[in-house]
Amino acid sequence: MLLKAIRRLGLFVLTVLVASVVVFFLLGILPGDPARAQLGLQASEERVQALREQLGVDRPLPVRYVEWITGFFTGDMGMSYATRSPVAPQVLDALQVTLLLVLGGIVVAILIALPLGILAAVRHNRPAGAVFSAISQLGISVPNFLAGLLLIAIFAVALGWLPSGGWAPPEAGAEFLRRLALPALALGLVNGAILSRYTRAAVLEVMREDFMRTARAKGFTARQALVRHGLRNALVPVVTVTSVEFANLIIGAVVIETVFVIPGLGSTLIRAVANRDLIMIQAIVMCVVILVLVVNLLVDLIRPVIDPRLRSAA
Repeated sequence: MLLKAIRRLGLFVLTVLVASVVVFFLLGILPGDPARAQLGLQASEERVQALREQLGVDRPLPVRYVEWITGFFTGDMGMSYATRSPVAPQVLDALQVTLLLVLGGIVVAILIALPLGILAAVRHNRPAGAVFSAISQLGISVPNFLAGLLLIAIFAVALGWLPSGGWAPPEAGAEFLRRLALPALALGLVNGAILSRYTRAAVLEVMREDFMRTARAKGFTARQALVRHGLRNALVPVVTVTSVEFANLIIGAVVIETVFVIPGLGSTLIRAVANRDLIMIQAIVMCVVILVLVVNLLVDLIRPVIDPRLRSAA
């Protein structure tokens, strides 16, 4: 088990390095000139060249990559091309906001997916099971931004219970929860519907296993057998899929932040793209990549804890 964890950690570090190379060089070879984009088409070539030297984009890509990745892992993500201010504080502030939004979305998704998926599996041959499956299918078909607009129309405009946008830090307490509620719900509804389909499939598969029939033969009711033996086995694929959905939640957060005017990574990334601020874009993309890889690493380490058979296989 320890050896497997060390191997996974080594693979994680290698993946981060490979991802950093891909991110940096793909963005570095894109057409366009940051200096020309800032000064405009009417600027003289001398001024553009001077700004290129000031920004450091006139040097070879490998040299710039070594400087960038060394600074990135020491907390120096570089200077923004657009604002000429350090990138790290801006990205970390936006990352905190996005993380809180994504965690809220995950909580909503799990609270929806587990009951809906389990009930759809347990009652799969009854009308109620078909209704639960139809609800999940409906949820999958609704885009995140449309869910957000519908929630704003109902709870902010019609009922006036919650604000329609904006953000408050966690220190604000109740105001923070009020402003987090609608975007987290919009983000979690769709992903909860998707996750409920996987939960239903996992529970159905477990219910057909031999050990479940053995538990029933020993006198357990169907519910007791599922609670005592089935759910823990069904959690393994669900946890794995949740890690995949985490990446989808981050992507969905970009849209939700725009709908609810939230100053997270999504809105910061859109501004950076508009200003052709490549150093800011690189920092944001790398933070997202590392975040997703960390979640996948944690899931790989948690799965053997949920299912001891994976420990024996390792």
